[in-house]
Order: sequence, then structure tokens, then C-alpha cells
Amino acid sequence: METLNTTCVIVGAGPAGMMLGLILARNGVDVVVLEKHADFFRDFRGDTIHPSTIGVLGELGLRDRFLGLPHTSVSTLDIVVNGNRLHPVDFSRLAPPDDFLVLAPQWDFLSFLADEAAKHPNFRLLMQTEATELIWEGGAVRGVVAGGPAGLAEIRARLVVSADGRSSVLREQAGLRPRTFGVPIDVLWFRIPKPEDLPPHTLAYVGTGGMVVTIERQDYVQAGLIIPKGGFDQLREAGLETFRSAVASPAPHLRSVLDTITDWDQVKLLSVQIDRLARWYRRGFLAIGDAAHAMSPAFGVGVNYAVQDAVATANALTEALRTLGPVGRAGGAPPSGDGADDGVDLRLLDGIQRRRTPAVAAMQRIQLAVHRSLSRPEGVRLLPESLPGAARVAIAGVTPVVQQVSSRLIGRGLRPESVAPSLR
Repeated sequence: METLNTTCVIVGAGPAGMMLGLILARNGVDVVVLEKHADFFRDFRGDTIHPSTIGVLGELGLRDRFLGLPHTSVSTLDIVVNGNRLHPVDFSRLAPPDDFLVLAPQWDFLSFLADEAAKHPNFRLLMQTEATELIWEGGAVRGVVAGGPAGLAEIRARLVVSADGRSSVLREQAGLRPRTFGVPIDVLWFRIPKPEDLPPHTLAYVGTGGMVVTIERQDYVQAGLIIPKGGFDQLREAGLETFRSAVASPAPHLRSVLDTITDWDQVKLLSVQIDRLARWYRRGFLAIGDAAHAMSPAFGVGVNYAVQDAVATANALTEALRTLGPVGRAGGAPPSGDGADDGVDLRLLDGIQRRRTPAVAAMQRIQLAVHRSLSRPEGVRLLPESLPGAARVAIAGVTPVVQQVSSRLIGRGLRPESVAPSLR
């Protein structure tokens, strides 16, 4: 079996794994990133790049290059409730220049990060390579066993970072079990052509008949129908016309293009879950992103919280990893004799969890409250279809305050991370 030595092996080339790999490699740390798929193309992934992530790219000097890719910039996001158009999100209320949201396919974002990281000789991205087993020695994680095109290999490292998503096998092997919070909904994702009368960027259409999320792309709309948890089989049995009617009920302007959905293969089920690890680390091992805390699609913050985890991790660990160097390097850290002589100090790993958990937990509580509201048996009845004049005046009066709060909550996050000046 081949053996590959490195300083940090990151399992999973999603937003958390790729951003961490990029920052570490730029700062002299030897990094190997493993991705089990052959490419980044997975449809219906999180495609919103929030102002907080654009700010991180700016700190790394990559903002303009990223914005040179095909994308859609959005300053405001509307919500339509029972036919009433509301304007609750206005990112222009944030400090410039990061005062807008970018809609771009996640595969373009990941490819961009991979290309930038590949400019550094101490960065290696191994595609079609799946980590299947942790290597344990002396009570510490020392690397992973991974299978790739050339067969099995041992990849030995000072630190293994699990960024392999909410179904992570490695976190289970590390003995880390998430606490799962009941979510009463699922989402059916599908794509449709843009209707001729497409209104301004609208995050969601909500009505007594249900809720539809819409994300405008360059030449189509990615949409998601909110359904009760476990309700997909029942909807399939009712037929595609029932599905189309469920979409058109809160979003009637989409009716003209829903006939393009002719097969259930065009509809993908996202089983919504929210969970969080009580402990993110073991000696030689750290979980970040969805592997540490699965977020729901509410507010589209999953990608950006994963990126913030990566930034916090890079800030905390770069100097330690650079000092330790790759496994087997001459002149590395001397053995301490405790069975964990060449790993990252547990206090650093604990510090990352302590820094990130409060913001993650608070956002998850907000998401759970939103889901409970949407899943009420009587349906969503936030506003009547015909608003009285007094209600319109009241909504207009509170909208600026709502925009101020929502732009920070969604755009920046509850604890936005900034790349340490020494790492930029």
C-alpha cells in the first residue's frame, strides 16, 4: 500500500475543505485534499455566496477574479406572501464593497478555489479518492486510508480535517455523534426555464397552499417546493400534475413553465436536517462545516458558515501546522513521549469549536423556529391577500428596521470571520 506524508489532510472538497486548503497552502502548510467524486458538478447544492464570503475572498486578494466568473449579483431579496410583495432583505445596507449577494453554481466556486490553490506546490487535490478509515496510533488519529484510481493508500498527517458533509463516515469512526434536531419539512429541488414575466429576485413565495423557494440563474430558475417531512412518496403517488399544482399555488407565475417537468427524475429530494456535534475534535482530528453541524436551507447560510469555519480554523492552526511540518520531515517537532508527540495542541482545536459553536447554535435555533412556523397544520397565514391601508403603512414603517437586521443576519452571519492579517 502506498504511503503519502503530509501536514494536513482534508477530507471533502466542499466549501469548507477547499477554503481551508487554499488558505493553508498559501501560507506554507503542506496540504492534501481528498474528494471522492470525479468533479464538482452536483446539482441543487447551495449556490448563494453571501457578503461574508465575498469579504473573505477580498481579504485573500481574489475578489475581482471571482467576480469575473459568470454570476448574478443581487442587492435585494423579496418575499411574496399571499400575493403581497415584501422587501425584507437589502444587502446595500451593509458596508461596501461587500454589500451584495452572488448567485453562482457551487461547482464554479469550488473550481475557482481549486485553481487558486493549485498554484501552490504544497497543495495536492486528489479527485476520485475516498477516505474510508482513520489511522489510529497511541490514541491519536494519524491519517486516513483512502481508495483512489491507483488503489488504496495511507495518507499520514499531523491533522485530519473532516469536511465530508453531514453523512461523514470519519466523524463516526472518531466517536463523534451529532445531536439531531427534528425538522418537520423536506425540500423538492427542480429547475425550470425562466418565465417571460419573471419578477424581481424573489427568495420565496408563501401562501396558505405552501411555499416555493426560487433562485434565479443565468438561463433558468432553480426552485424548491417545501413539503412535510417524509411526504415525497405520497406526492409521487398523487402524480406530477398534483406536484405542479402545489408549486403554482403559492407561485402562480411559474405555471407557464411547469409543464417542462415531465418526469420525477427531474425532481430531487433534499431531506432537511439540522444537527450539531457536542464535540468537534479528537487528538489529531477536527470536524468542520456540515460534518460538525448540518444547517437547513433556510436563509441559504450553509455554504457561508462552512467558509467561516474554514477561516477560523486557518487562523487558529496555520502557525502550529507550519511549525510541525509534514509527517516524517527532518527537524520537525520533537516527540513528547505521550503517544501524541507530533499533533496539534488540543487546546487549539477546542478553541475553534468554542469560537464557532455559539453562532452556529443560534442560527440553527432561528432555522428551527422558521420551519415550525412553515409546518403548521393550518398553513402559512402571515398576511391576508388584500392588505388594509393601515397594514401597508405599518409594513412600510418597519421594513427599514427588518432590512437592517436581516442584511447582517443573512449577509454577514452571527459571528463573521475575517482572515488574520498575517495570512492574507
